[in-house]
Amino acid sequence: MKDITIKGAFILNHSPSFVIRSWKFILALWLIAAVTFGFFAAKLPSKLEGDGFRTDGDYETVQKELHDTFDFPENTLLVLFEKNESESENAFRSKIESTLTSIDGSVSPSAIDSPIENSDWMEADIAYAAVHFEDESIAMDPVIENVRSIIDQKDGISLTGGPVISKDINKASQDDLKRAELIGLPVALIVLLLALGSVVASVLPLIVGGVTIVIGFGILSFIADSVDLAIFILNIAPMLGLALSIDFSLLFINRYKEERANGRTIDEALQITQSKSGHSILFSALCVFIGLGSVLLIDIDIFKNVAIGGMTVIAIAVIASMTLLPAMLKLLGDRVDKWQILRPNPDASNRWRTFAGFVMKRPVLIALLALVILGAGIIPVKNMNLAIPAADSLPKTFESRTAYDKIEEAFMQDAASTVYAVAERKDGWLNEEGLAVIKDLQGEFEQEKAVSEAETLFSISGQTDPAKLAALLENPQSSAQLQPVIDGLIKEDQLLLPISLNVEADSDAAQTLVRNWSTVDWPVDIAFGGQPKFNQELYDEIFNKVIPVLSVILISTFFILMIAFRSILIPLKAILMNVISLGATFGVLVWLFQGGHFGMEPADISLILPVLVFSLVFGLSMDYEVFLISRIREYYLETRDNTYATVEGLASTSKIITSAALIMIVITGAFAFTGVVPVKQIGIGIAVAIAIDATIVRLLLVPSLMKLLGTANWWMPFKRSPEKSSLK
Repeated sequence: MKDITIKGAFILNHSPSFVIRSWKFILALWLIAAVTFGFFAAKLPSKLEGDGFRTDGDYETVQKELHDTFDFPENTLLVLFEKNESESENAFRSKIESTLTSIDGSVSPSAIDSPIENSDWMEADIAYAAVHFEDESIAMDPVIENVRSIIDQKDGISLTGGPVISKDINKASQDDLKRAELIGLPVALIVLLLALGSVVASVLPLIVGGVTIVIGFGILSFIADSVDLAIFILNIAPMLGLALSIDFSLLFINRYKEERANGRTIDEALQITQSKSGHSILFSALCVFIGLGSVLLIDIDIFKNVAIGGMTVIAIAVIASMTLLPAMLKLLGDRVDKWQILRPNPDASNRWRTFAGFVMKRPVLIALLALVILGAGIIPVKNMNLAIPAADSLPKTFESRTAYDKIEEAFMQDAASTVYAVAERKDGWLNEEGLAVIKDLQGEFEQEKAVSEAETLFSISGQTDPAKLAALLENPQSSAQLQPVIDGLIKEDQLLLPISLNVEADSDAAQTLVRNWSTVDWPVDIAFGGQPKFNQELYDEIFNKVIPVLSVILISTFFILMIAFRSILIPLKAILMNVISLGATFGVLVWLFQGGHFGMEPADISLILPVLVFSLVFGLSMDYEVFLISRIREYYLETRDNTYATVEGLASTSKIITSAALIMIVITGAFAFTGVVPVKQIGIGIAVAIAIDATIVRLLLVPSLMKLLGTANWWMPFKRSPEKSSLK
């Protein structure tokens, strides 16, 4: 441990001189990297697909079997037809037939299910068709554009389906990113101007943020060649990268300007800033990094994507803040204060000092008040409803969303869902023994209250005796009549059993049923698929991994902060405050989204939100804890006066931490004006959490608890001797 500490000190004391000495080389290197990776960054959106809700399990196995063995389509487009008031029934049917004929000739699907042939798919003034594609190598984007060019020429026809919704979410994500940048960046610049005072200094964090995103997207473009990345990464990675880059830069520049104001030379100021603020940046980034890395334990693509994207941009943000930013400051010198708009206000620190003193004179009352407010925020959490995002992720302005809603309302209101069971029997299924197994399986499934019917040769043929059905199959004439059914349900040793449920796919009853079936010792090998199984596997994967993920975050954060501050109580206190404030955040989100307040469309909370927001915000809020406590610790090591150190630490950092938090709130909160619901919930969730942390926690709870705990804050077992100050 001693050797590691000595090496760490050596790096902190000597790496800044390399950056200062080689600043021209560093600037050139970053410029080359930005241009090179910028070329590849432009290709990232075209490499993203899907929503990331995929995990390895029985569902994926059964889906592959359905496609490869039972000829289920790889992709399906749904075409919605709506009858105009002036349109006759014959004209409506003619429109359907001519449209489907044009689609068939244009894109050559493997099959088209027409409402003309299936009366269940047609009502008096509405109908829909399914256009299937079996070949997984077919690029769906050109197909979708071709179909849209056909239906756009006619009234009352719209297009939806999985591939269309996925394509529209991709487009919405790109539009949302632009919209969030147009809203967030100008406001962030205003906050930077208020915090740093000059135009030049305020632009530097934006440059660091821009370079971080460009290079991050370029690296992710390479990663996308070997790893499936979901389209949501277009929003999550920039949200985190930009916010953290600006935060790190703001804190770095502020400390640099302080050192210059204290009479340090440019090189000395950079040296001290890198060793002090750089130390805080590294520890805070490590907290965020571990928070994101922990979600890699959850074997669902969306979590892996967020972790990969977030860890990539965070790593670049830290490196840029420690090398590119000081190199730019070295280049600018005193010109960093050029075009100064606001002069430093010495009274600002006094006001924060007065506020800190007020809080610390009433520590018990303030702490209780803060905890009551946070407790009230936690109450709505008990009503949280979690759901897997689907078409409702899109805003209603998208045709694919409204068309899907209309199809669902008109044709899918019976609350039914289907489980696909695929069974394997080495001796085949069409002999009497095999048919007896099918009959037994049908009986086992249909005895469940949630099952409406298990579709088998028995249910379709009307036979109930395996021996009689076997005899029918031996008769060439009757066997030929049943052959189409056999081809759909039996392929060599494989048997397909579609099981219709009378409960919704996302209901607890459906998930419990398929979970129990998967644990039964069946007479043959059976795997279960379908939407109920998909939902059950996702829910189980998340809930089974929540404890390990939280354990990694909490334990790692504790040891990181313990090492950073040489204290036991400060890490424990920070972790506890974060958990409570995040609980209040989730309560606010439930009230906001499920309650449909502030103009929000009522929606369930995305299944991924609690884990992702906890993992992200736990690390992000630790940024401010590290920056604040680091400064308090500096004063404490110099004076050994806990009260004085807390007041002075708050006075010297509150303005800049509040500004940094405000920028984080602006950057992430700008996604409140976006359309993709999961991204909107994550953006607002982070913004709310940071707002709570920067106000109730950082301004009220921290100083009051620091006062109440006194010198016990700095207790550390086996500490040999008081540490010496390194301020001078």
